[in-house]
Amino acid sequence: MRELLKRHRELLRFAVVGGISFVITMSVDYGLKFTVLRTHPVTALILGVLVATIFSYVANREWSFRTRGGRERAHEAALFFLFSGVALGLNALPQWFSRYVLDLQVPRLSPVGVEVADFVSGIVIGTLLGTAFRWWAFKKWVFPDEDARLAVVAEDPDIQDRKAA
Repeated sequence: MRELLKRHRELLRFAVVGGISFVITMSVDYGLKFTVLRTHPVTALILGVLVATIFSYVANREWSFRTRGGRERAHEAALFFLFSGVALGLNALPQWFSRYVLDLQVPRLSPVGVEVADFVSGIVIGTLLGTAFRWWAFKKWVFPDEDARLAVVAEDPDIQDRKAA
C-alpha cells in the first residue's frame, strides 16, 4: 500500500488541492448565488472557480508538482492560467447547458429542483470535466519535466551552502 501511495503521490496531492479548491469554489459560488448574483448563477460559478484557481496555482506549483518544472516561472504561470481558463469553460458548460438549453430553471422547476440541477451539472459534472482536463494539461504542458526543480536545487551552490549550514 505504501508503495502505491508513493507512486501516485503527485496525483494524491493534486486531489487534495482539488478538494480544497472545490470547497473554495462552492463557498464563493453559493455565497454569491444566494446574495448579490441571484439572477446570474453561471457568473457566480465562474467567480468561484476563478478564486479557487488562484489558490490552486500556488498549491499545485509548491506542493503537488513541486519537483516538476521545465519552464520559466512567467511562462509556467501563463500556461497554468490559460489551461485553467479552458477548464473553467469546461466547468461552466454543463451548468450553462442545463440552465439555458434544457431550461432547467424556474418556472419549469421548483427552486429546490433548480439547485439540484445546478449542483449536478455545475458542481459535479463540471468539476469532473475541469479536473480531468487540468490533470492532463498540467502534467503535459505546465509542469512537463519530472524532477526539473530537483535538478535546479542540486546545481544551486547557494542552496547547497544553506543545506550544509
